[in-house]
Amino acid sequence: MKTLTLTRHALLACAVTLLVGCGSSAADTTALTTTAAAAAASVVDAATASTTDADDATTSVADDTTTITTPSTTTTLTADETATLLFVREEEKLARDVYLTLFNKWGTKTFQNIALNSEQQHMDVMGTLVDTYNLQDPVVIDTIGAFTDPVLLGLYQDLVMRGSTSLNDGLLVGGFIEEFDINDLQEAIDEANAGSKPADIIVAYTNLMCGSRNHLRSFVGQIEKNGVDYQAQVIPQATVDAIVNSPEEQCGK
Repeated sequence: MKTLTLTRHALLACAVTLLVGCGSSAADTTALTTTAAAAAASVVDAATASTTDADDATTSVADDTTTITTPSTTTTLTADETATLLFVREEEKLARDVYLTLFNKWGTKTFQNIALNSEQQHMDVMGTLVDTYNLQDPVVIDTIGAFTDPVLLGLYQDLVMRGSTSLNDGLLVGGFIEEFDINDLQEAIDEANAGSKPADIIVAYTNLMCGSRNHLRSFVGQIEKNGVDYQAQVIPQATVDAIVNSPEEQCGK
């Protein structure tokens, strides 16, 4: 997964500027990729060491992971799978922290509902898996805005800045986060299926991705309720349309 990790961090770095115009010049793109690659290398090395609406009261997101059960396992993870697991743990914290910060800014219940009823559960599920595999938890301090991964720290700061510009920008940030998670979790599932096939981790990723689809539906619904057509930010527009035009899912059931 070293290539996958480098790609992921490059996308994260670039995605920040996608919100205001990514890759405006070749030099900018090169700089972003270089910075992301350096950060990714440190994450991979650490992982290797470890293993050797605006008042939308009707938004329904509370149950997307509440019934998740993961089978016990004795699988030995590869270094790549370990790096992904640790990244996803902090990635879920990123979503929670951004949404709580934007809720405090705008008072929009969609942010609060998703943060407290879903993203916190996602964090807890990944934290249990980190413990199960005897890994060092990257969430050292569970303070909003505190991250071990420097790329996620920078992304948190930039997304909060962007989302604080207007309520609609905040909702667009929510859409971006969920699209990125959907893409990233599918890559994580593919990696696990091609590797050691850890059943508990695959189940968790699958349910997290289901939750992200529901969250995307919520954010897009709010954006379009405000009279704005939603444009895909990470995954193909056809994929976004298929998700938002389908019913909410009961994840983990």
